[in-house]
Amino acid sequence: MIIRFMPPRLVALLSLLASAPVPAQTPQLPPLSFLGFEAGASLSAVGSQVAVLGGRRLRCKHAISDRSVIECRAAVVDPASRRVVDLWLSAMDSSTGVLTLSSPLSGVELDNWRSGLEAAFGTVDANVQGPQWMLQWVRSGRMLRLTWRIERGERVASVSLVDGWVLDGWGRRREAEPVKPVKPAKPAHRASVTPPPAPAATP
Repeated sequence: MIIRFMPPRLVALLSLLASAPVPAQTPQLPPLSFLGFEAGASLSAVGSQVAVLGGRRLRCKHAISDRSVIECRAAVVDPASRRVVDLWLSAMDSSTGVLTLSSPLSGVELDNWRSGLEAAFGTVDANVQGPQWMLQWVRSGRMLRLTWRIERGERVASVSLVDGWVLDGWGRRREAEPVKPVKPAKPAHRASVTPPPAPAATP
């Protein structure tokens, strides 16, 4: 499964939000983004932002089961903390469906991530699931989620950007694709063995 960070219920929620009409009176809100990366961005836009943040080009490969799905990785530098941040994304037809940025952080650095997101997108309640804390914003079929937890005495945080429109379109195409029949395995070919000639009779 390529989309590692998407429980089925969340995929269904984002698909529903993506298909819901937006009221005309809704004010234009800034797109959900973090460190210059937006949900649903093209691979070229992501690659350009990676370069802006001091990273090398994206390392990408196609999924074996679906050639329209591409997984990419890179490392960038947070301009505020100078921390190296790992980037992973899954794109469908060159549009980012899921993008995650993760790094170990100090308490001050985590507060900076959180306060920056709340200043941009509003204050939300934290959800606690065992050792993991989570803040989540959903807007116009897209989602941004900040999570953090303690791993081996170290605080690890991640920001995930998810585009429900991209995932919904990909899912519809997958459902419309004809099911390819499974070809039966060919029986193993056995080489014919010619028995050796019988020994000549002794006179």
